[in-house]
Amino acid sequence: MRNILLILLFFSALGSKAQQKTYCNPINVDYGYTPIEDFTKWGKHRATADPVIVNYKGDFYLFSTNQWGYWHSPDMLNWKFEERKFLRPWNKTKDELCAPGVGIVGDTMVVFGSTYTKNFTLWGSTDPKGNKWFPLVDSLEIGGWDPSFFTDDDGKFYMYNGSSNNYPMYGVELDRKTFKPKGTRTPMYLLESWRYGWQRFGEYMDNTFLDPFSEGAWMTKHNGKYYFQYGAPGTEFSGYSDGVVVGSKPLFYDTQFTPQSDPLSYKGGGFSRGAGHGATFQDNAKNYWHISTSIICVKNTWERRMGIWPTGFDKDDVMWTNTAFGDYPLYLPSERKENGPAGPGWMLINYKKPVTVSSTLGSFYANNAVDESIKTYWSAKTGNNGEWIQTDLGSLSTVNAIQINYADQDAEFIGKQIGIYHQYKILSSTDGKKWTILVDKSKNKTDVPHDYIELEKPVKTRFIKMVNIHMPTGKFAISGLRVFGNGNGEKPSEVKNLIVLRTEKDKRSAYIKWEPVDNAFAYNLYYGTAPDKLYNCIMIHDFNEYWFKAMDSQKAYYFSIEAINENGVSEKTAVKKVD
Repeated sequence: MRNILLILLFFSALGSKAQQKTYCNPINVDYGYTPIEDFTKWGKHRATADPVIVNYKGDFYLFSTNQWGYWHSPDMLNWKFEERKFLRPWNKTKDELCAPGVGIVGDTMVVFGSTYTKNFTLWGSTDPKGNKWFPLVDSLEIGGWDPSFFTDDDGKFYMYNGSSNNYPMYGVELDRKTFKPKGTRTPMYLLESWRYGWQRFGEYMDNTFLDPFSEGAWMTKHNGKYYFQYGAPGTEFSGYSDGVVVGSKPLFYDTQFTPQSDPLSYKGGGFSRGAGHGATFQDNAKNYWHISTSIICVKNTWERRMGIWPTGFDKDDVMWTNTAFGDYPLYLPSERKENGPAGPGWMLINYKKPVTVSSTLGSFYANNAVDESIKTYWSAKTGNNGEWIQTDLGSLSTVNAIQINYADQDAEFIGKQIGIYHQYKILSSTDGKKWTILVDKSKNKTDVPHDYIELEKPVKTRFIKMVNIHMPTGKFAISGLRVFGNGNGEKPSEVKNLIVLRTEKDKRSAYIKWEPVDNAFAYNLYYGTAPDKLYNCIMIHDFNEYWFKAMDSQKAYYFSIEAINENGVSEKTAVKKVD
């Protein structure tokens, strides 16, 4: 009996030791390559967007654009891909479920792709984990681009859709047996960029060459209120966000509704930017999460990824998403605590630190791998075994986790690939001479384009070296070799003299400046329309100024700022009101 207990304790300890507590955005799934040849003229590349996650029977199911299947996960970390083509022989398009709509009706998961035609199939499944699907309706004649589904507490079933810079988003009730519309589509919301600065089109919110788009509908019900979510103003911009409009009914045509002034999910700075066209879901502990699209948009406008952030509602029923440090390590659902921190507080410890490499292809320079921009990358001359990249942390530092973001240089694939994989080793050294293997993925057989490794135990080291063994395609290229932990030095001092100059002739805009902090490499600028609701955040690297164009012209704003370095975060400044 004693031996049995010892064995059980051993395996229990082994299991707990191996359990990962964090993840890092962009999420690490085996993204497919774009299947559309016209989009590969500047280079073949991975691409997806418009993600939806639903919780079905305790597991998470993830669908997104042009993946030729879907993923499921029990923990939001380990995702298994299921190959599946949802188009029928009569569907003549290369978009294999573009911006799919996913919902739950009774005990059935339903899936439908974006279409302007009347002959797309509405699919159902009571066993999506087993990849078993059946047509609910061979041709859902109502169609709709960027569709989404919502089942209310009374069992009524709704469809929302819309993707336009001229027309509003729409909603309609569907009959649960025939899935035919009950009445006509109802206008839900039309963008008001004249008032809400963040809705303006363009990288700098200046309405460059087009009016803003609204797209990516989603509905969440909380505390008897209906939170209609939408993406805007354009998927190729850092300011791509999801907004939210709150109403008292699932269709707004005969009731009052209130737009929240600021985006629900917004990530205008940092390594991985953008947080638009997504979906809100709950984990098994009833905590809310929001998944949405993040951008790369270098080889093509539609070169994009996905991120997941903690979400919720405050005591006043204001819906929020926390994207501050949103591309640093974050807690998985199993570790998330109510009103607790979003992550463990591990800092990026190799920002713009010295980098050496085995070789360099053209102008894809080594330091592109540590400049905190997913748009830039280093590439070796080949994809051969033995190419390497090494980052110097500058001093002995504590390393807790490493994220490896591969870039697509000279990739050869088009469409979803099965059976491809990455292999590499990560070594550490205190002196740059004697090396210890820290991570060994020399036998890995999985596709990990944004691999994230949380070390079982933190290590103190100065040098981190990644050695390539096998690439699935193309050159060995890295857009971000990101090392997280603590530099074991002094945290930055508190920021002084935060100045916000709001433009008198256009209250949507302001020029913001602050006294630089000598030992800081970045700042988090928090803002909101109430002093206790600074839910949005912009991470700003290197500079001590920011042109801010995202405000509601009819409200006062509140700001606070903190300084960031490899050792931690300063105290936030006192909240500053700006009329």
